[in-house]
Amino acid sequence: MRPALTVALLSALALAAAACGRSGSPPAKGPSKSLLPSYQVRHGFRLPDSPTWRRARARGHLVVGVKEDQPYLGERNPADGTFSGFDIEIAKMMSASLGFPPAGIRYTTIASANRETALQNGQVDYYVGTYTINALRRRQVGFAGPYYIAGQGLLVRKDETGIHSPHDLDGRKVCSAAGSTPYQRIRADYPRAILVSYDTYSVCVDNLLTFQVDAVTTDDAILLGYVAKAPGELKVTGRPFSKEPYGIGVPRDDTAFRLALDDALSRQEKNGDWRKAYRATLGLSGVPAPKPPPIDRYRTS
Repeated sequence: MRPALTVALLSALALAAAACGRSGSPPAKGPSKSLLPSYQVRHGFRLPDSPTWRRARARGHLVVGVKEDQPYLGERNPADGTFSGFDIEIAKMMSASLGFPPAGIRYTTIASANRETALQNGQVDYYVGTYTINALRRRQVGFAGPYYIAGQGLLVRKDETGIHSPHDLDGRKVCSAAGSTPYQRIRADYPRAILVSYDTYSVCVDNLLTFQVDAVTTDDAILLGYVAKAPGELKVTGRPFSKEPYGIGVPRDDTAFRLALDDALSRQEKNGDWRKAYRATLGLSGVPAPKPPPIDRYRTS
């Protein structure tokens, strides 16, 4: 390692240890609470045809599955345990539309590989965590939305010059989350890459910063968040090479609940709350707010 890069890397690791408590992780940096919008709670809302809603109303709060290590999307503050990011704002929008205030949400972190099981077992009422809608998952769970379209990309160290696309991964170590769509795509389409997996992307970034892997791959929105946290150490290289529609995961057979969330998304997009939430979170990465994707009100077979 060159001396200058060594010093820069050690500085990044020191900041990580102080801010995140995890060696190698970029320092914490999240949205300003003063910029976050608030959402009008629909008092008196009722959804009697939804068993999911009825259970939540009986217990007095919603249980929402999220990620905890995705900057500007779903991130947990280790100091106070609070969650922030665009996905968290989507979760709050849905909660308000279902008649629950922000205090009526209990967040629980679920790894990518366990999302379907958590929804099927009733461990969570809905899941908002960079959850790509695809045909295989639709046979196991339901999806409201999509609410955002991402694309798979590659994160590398700032001085990397040999990786510009997934075709450059032959013989190189690339890290992704176990069970995720990006992991599956690399394994199927680029078998000459040396694939490494962990439960969370933060561990992948740790390994990238400490020269244990050559690249990290997942959705570009997630990667841009890590770049924003450590711009002197990391960069996103090349162009996105997939289309990832993010949906809100729900129990498969609760159609009333899914359609209620579709209605809520439509309202929040039309009244400007969706755009405000984006600007206060993902927009801090420097990427302007895109047009929200059309909502797919599909029928189950």
